[in-house]
Amino acid sequence: MDFKVYAIRSLTSNRIYVGQTANFERRLDAHNAGRVKSTHKDCPWELLKMDSFDTRSEARWFERQLKSSLGRRQKWLSQ
Repeated sequence: MDFKVYAIRSLTSNRIYVGQTANFERRLDAHNAGRVKSTHKDCPWELLKMDSFDTRSEARWFERQLKSSLGRRQKWLSQ
């Protein structure tokens, strides 16, 4: 199975959200339907960037690295 770390941007507030999932299409639908508590106020969302990982633990580690450092997140988004 393939796991994704993704960055999405709100089309209303320009806020960027980073997350990880095994099914990106389903997760983006949940974000845009307002079913995700942390993003429901800023719908709709568009994909900015996505990377794939072989295991969920690798994806979770990378997501945590991006969320803990603004510099790492900005560097990743600009690549």
